[in-house]
Amino acid sequence: MRNTLRIAVRKFGPFEEAIQREWQRFAADTGCPLQLEAEALDLHPLHEALFEKEGLRRGDWDVAFVVTDWIAEAEQEGALLDLAPFLQAAPPEDYPVGWAPSLLRFQQFGCRVLGLPYHDGPECLIYRTDLLGGHGQPPVPKTWEEFHTTARSLSQPRESRWGALFAAYPDGHNTVYDFCLQLWTRGGALFDFRERLQLDTPAAREALTFHRAMLHDSGTIHPRSREFDSVQSGLAFARGEAAMMVNWFGFSALAETLADSRVKGRVAVAPIPSAPGHETASLNVYWTLGIGAGSPHADIAYAFLKHCAGRQSDRALTLGGGIGCRVSTWCDPEVNRAIPFYHALETIHEHARELPRLPHFARLATTIDGMVMEAINTARPVSAICTEAQRKADAQSSATHVQTE
Repeated sequence: MRNTLRIAVRKFGPFEEAIQREWQRFAADTGCPLQLEAEALDLHPLHEALFEKEGLRRGDWDVAFVVTDWIAEAEQEGALLDLAPFLQAAPPEDYPVGWAPSLLRFQQFGCRVLGLPYHDGPECLIYRTDLLGGHGQPPVPKTWEEFHTTARSLSQPRESRWGALFAAYPDGHNTVYDFCLQLWTRGGALFDFRERLQLDTPAAREALTFHRAMLHDSGTIHPRSREFDSVQSGLAFARGEAAMMVNWFGFSALAETLADSRVKGRVAVAPIPSAPGHETASLNVYWTLGIGAGSPHADIAYAFLKHCAGRQSDRALTLGGGIGCRVSTWCDPEVNRAIPFYHALETIHEHARELPRLPHFARLATTIDGMVMEAINTARPVSAICTEAQRKADAQSSATHVQTE
């Protein structure tokens, strides 16, 4: 048996630093004889290591960062250990009342629990208060047309600052989330009552048309938006390269807490814009820590998860640029002094929505991703792009239905 605890970490500085820091504390407190072996991976390599290579089931990883998009896939494949017996015998501090119910239900299947919430933060509008919302400044946009107009007015390419930026890297996540937000804030629905994708609807075409227009407005949008994932776009905002962006709440906190942030003290959040006559929406996707089903060190892995779920660890993650999941962190005075807009997190959660918990969602997301990228990268009519994407989605759903019969 190996003498290391292997952790697959979502590649992101605050995550990597937090795991190293908390392992040092954990080892000092418990005298754990294992050495930490943490590997930071981008989204596609992480998914490949955990699922395509069956790393969780084979015992390659003791602990893994698992985003809620992958939870249904993990459940179907038996990739993660059921934590329920551990939680009953030795629950984390304040479990479960120390967390909002919205952060506990997605990873629970009947009586089984496949992970503990680690990093939260629904999507929101993040903007600079020195450019927006003050006396003599443009108001914070409430509609998408206002968003586009305001972004154009604030763009200063000669000063390496653009009105807005997007995370448009085709990784099956960022473009999918942006499309969902555009769709929902125009009154559309991503799935019908049979949980089948709806990509060829008026709201979907409006969403795609607007997203294309934004990404093609080269004088307004950060020129590297098509290269950026959510992490890279968050770091670009912290460098002062954009006036506003729609991104995860955690990147507003990152811009306030990074030592070299150029916008520290000038960051605020607001509801995501919507089309006239429609309500704002957000997206509740979060990272969990789970234990690989084949882990040879399950007891130690759980002890470390329990440690990371404690008040001190959750708070430290937040002050280090992540977003802790505990209610105690959301209300913590020091956290709210360091991140003055932290209190807005509870309000944003009120408008947060979740994607259906489908084991084949990663495949469906690839179809959405391809649809959005074709709209961005070609001049093909949006109606034709949506029609073709709908055919692909229908074929995927039919194939999945046949496989499960």
